[in-house]
Amino acid sequence: MHEDITMLLIELGAVILALGILGRIAGRFGFSPIPLYLLAGLAFGHGGLLPLAASEEFVATGAEIGVILLLLLLGLEYTASDLVGTLKTQYLSGIVDFILNALPGAAVALLLGWGPVAAVALAGVTWISSSGVIAKVVGDLGRLGNRETPVVLGILVLEDLSMAVYLPILTALLAGVGLAGGSITLLISLGTVSIVLFIALRYGRVISRAVSSDNPEMLLLVVLGLTLLVAGIAQQLQVSAAVGAFLVGIALSGEVAHGARNLLSPLRDLFAAVFFVFFGLSTDPAAIPPVFAIALGLAVLTALTKIATGWYAARRAGVGTAGRWRAGGTLVARGEFSIVIAGLAVGVEPRLGPLATAYVLILVILGPLAARYTEPIVRRFTNRKPLEAPAIERLDDTANTTT
Repeated sequence: MHEDITMLLIELGAVILALGILGRIAGRFGFSPIPLYLLAGLAFGHGGLLPLAASEEFVATGAEIGVILLLLLLGLEYTASDLVGTLKTQYLSGIVDFILNALPGAAVALLLGWGPVAAVALAGVTWISSSGVIAKVVGDLGRLGNRETPVVLGILVLEDLSMAVYLPILTALLAGVGLAGGSITLLISLGTVSIVLFIALRYGRVISRAVSSDNPEMLLLVVLGLTLLVAGIAQQLQVSAAVGAFLVGIALSGEVAHGARNLLSPLRDLFAAVFFVFFGLSTDPAAIPPVFAIALGLAVLTALTKIATGWYAARRAGVGTAGRWRAGGTLVARGEFSIVIAGLAVGVEPRLGPLATAYVLILVILGPLAARYTEPIVRRFTNRKPLEAPAIERLDDTANTTT
């Protein structure tokens, strides 16, 4: 027992120290550290250079907390009224998002002869952007106040909420019971999302007053405890834990939201780094080469369709040309949901797992680069200067406090 704890401490210390060094390297060269975190995970994972053993379970739990904190902090940036307004204006963009990004995955699965159930699964893998990766990238690039950011947020929220419908349907199909067999789970999922969103809209200020505290320690404990509790309940009810954490974030407002952001940001950065390492840990490098060519082609295609999605959504919202391209590039990354979907369906089609892993690894590395460079590359090839002044591309400081 003592030796196990000793190895746990040594492994965790080495991993966290390595993450700190990689983060400093990324900062020195001015790019997101996410790809380096993923490569570190590959190096420490099964089949890697130095596999971890004692700390794997701890890292897995930390990864779950990382996703939850990423979505909580993102939710704290917006009020419930902002969310509802965005959803009302973005539902058409959500439909376009589904058509452009789910159909390529379904088509590839059918062309490979994997059957309709695997096609539904691969459609989900290519459809859903990574809220965790994108939340981190938006923060790293300092774009939380940009005009296109609520558009990106609207697409992500629509996708995450869609999982409350998609995952029960996929589970029923995988179990061979048809759509009717998942109807009860589906109703529970939809009811949970609706109730939590209603509470956030109707009683958000009451919740904020109840949570508020002048003692930073008490505020940290209450907000973190509430978030983990709601996330766990949401997961138990077949709703994404990330969706639950995001809804907690939008339920809090004013000074409580500001204080919680300051207190939780360091924790978010730590556990988010652990999440990306765990993603690499769960991947066997030897399984990637046989499916790499297919994964690369699918990744390039759906990167372009995501850019088209973001451009269309931002255009509908009245965002200028530069912001449209930034929105498109920001949506490219896939991640946590894609891996969850592939994990569910791997029993139906074993090749789906390695393909999805390679696909996500490509896009989780390409995603931060696309977010940063899509707009400058387009501007360079079209020989156009930015059409908007920086001040126009930013939201008003009071935008997050509108009621």
